[in-house]
Amino acid sequence: MPDALMFDPRDTALRPVADPATPSDESDAADKRAFNKLQKRLRRQVGNAIIDYGMIHEGDRVMVCLSGGKDSYTLLEILRNLQRNAPVNFSLVAVNLDQKQPGFPEHVLPEYLDKLDVEYHILERDTYSVVKEKTPEGKTTCALCSRLRRGSLYGFAEEIGATKVALGHHREDILETLFLNMFFGGSLKAMPPKLLSDDGKNMVIRPLAYCREADIAEFARRMAFPIIPCNLCGSQPNLQRQVVKEMLAEWETSHPGRLESMFKAVTNVAPSQLADRELFDFAGLEEKQARLNADRIALHNEP
Repeated sequence: MPDALMFDPRDTALRPVADPATPSDESDAADKRAFNKLQKRLRRQVGNAIIDYGMIHEGDRVMVCLSGGKDSYTLLEILRNLQRNAPVNFSLVAVNLDQKQPGFPEHVLPEYLDKLDVEYHILERDTYSVVKEKTPEGKTTCALCSRLRRGSLYGFAEEIGATKVALGHHREDILETLFLNMFFGGSLKAMPPKLLSDDGKNMVIRPLAYCREADIAEFARRMAFPIIPCNLCGSQPNLQRQVVKEMLAEWETSHPGRLESMFKAVTNVAPSQLADRELFDFAGLEEKQARLNADRIALHNEP
């Protein structure tokens, strides 16, 4: 509300004095401040991740994979905002993979993207039929679906000359993958913020790596993104990722800050304190010990 010209009894002159705020005005102002704070936090976290891992460079053409979920909408919006003030010039192209899932509202994303000043493509691939045909009854579809989706998007990135493929995975996605691999895969690995594909043709980046899922969900709600749920994977009752997600949520509720500490651990690895012989030369420790001892004796004998 603009300032009104009102008489201040402490002065004989007329000067602008703000109107007394009504409770609704105060509530609206507090709500706006909360949203601005949330938006700035997400921008800062995305900007820090981009800098820390060298995700985007001068002249990059970044393909943002847009699924219609809260994460990818948020990713596109934050990158669009950062693009205006970034110290380097880069372009964005949004790409949605229409997997021909029954009931998928094909009009939603084009209608939303038409309102934005951003290049976009709708890539049509009937991976849904392949997944349903190849997945045995009672088994989860995620592994095959992800592999087919990844292959389609990587190939299209080459076609349009994208130098980076941006995915909307956030902090919780990374931690969930860490525990899934430990519990069910026997390996200590997660989702890296930056990844070179196996064939060396695609550079994958995850700018939301530092962002909390709760912040993304709140941002998506405030922005009123037209969310499209994934009925193929989200409705599976035996989804291991959902079990791990609930476990992590329970930990965070019981011990606030635990997820932050666990994510920090992902970025602070000590190979000598684990047991991977490929990452650390355990067999050569005796040689290292002898070398250190020899250096110590030589230093002691110096005049």
